[in-house]
Amino acid sequence: MEFPDPLIRGRLVQRYKRFLADIVLENTDGGPSLITAHCPNPGAMTGLVAPDSEVWVSPARNPKRKLPFTWELIRVGAHMVGINTAHPNAIAAEAINAGRISELHGYATLRREVRYGENSRIDLLLEGDNQPPCYVEIKNVHLKRNDDIDHGVAEFPDSVTARGAKHLRELGNMVNEGARAVMLYVVQRNDCDLFRLAADIDPKYVAEFREARRLGVEAICYACDVSTNSITIVRQLPIDA
Repeated sequence: MEFPDPLIRGRLVQRYKRFLADIVLENTDGGPSLITAHCPNPGAMTGLVAPDSEVWVSPARNPKRKLPFTWELIRVGAHMVGINTAHPNAIAAEAINAGRISELHGYATLRREVRYGENSRIDLLLEGDNQPPCYVEIKNVHLKRNDDIDHGVAEFPDSVTARGAKHLRELGNMVNEGARAVMLYVVQRNDCDLFRLAADIDPKYVAEFREARRLGVEAICYACDVSTNSITIVRQLPIDA
């Protein structure tokens, strides 16, 4: 997934009210500019909100939008981390179409945001001749709590997610109806070697995950190469769950 417009570099002042972030942009004329950007991430963002961190924002294409910038990336050590939870669906769809997720290869069609279950929408629905439909739920991952700069464990969730638990139950229901169901975790960073569930943060989600797996729901995790130009799925991470 390529960013449609060049990102603008800045320094984080603070993130507050979940969806707001004050950022000092580095203008081309050399003068700083304090802006309030949209923070497209409802989670705790543990480890990703340190003041004075190097960050990048995208300009809004709609000139009438209340907040003209969206916070996209933050540098953590030597690595870039994507914080926009709206991107993983597009990142995953691009990777599937390019054949970079082997477990989801071989379907004729891919549709996004298809209604199913009890008032839900599946992130991706894969369909093909002579095979059951494949329901793919996608979760954004950015939490890393260990201090190893280049290696470590990616974790999900970073806050309690009743909605995520509901999605696991919905996937289990699809398996019971004869479909294939896959939980795909997209890690918007490339400094981790393992993925696990954060049981101390949301034990109910972990319980629902284990029940979903018992019913036949598959789980896979992929890490991304993140840059100021693009975010691309590049490798699979083993799951410790």
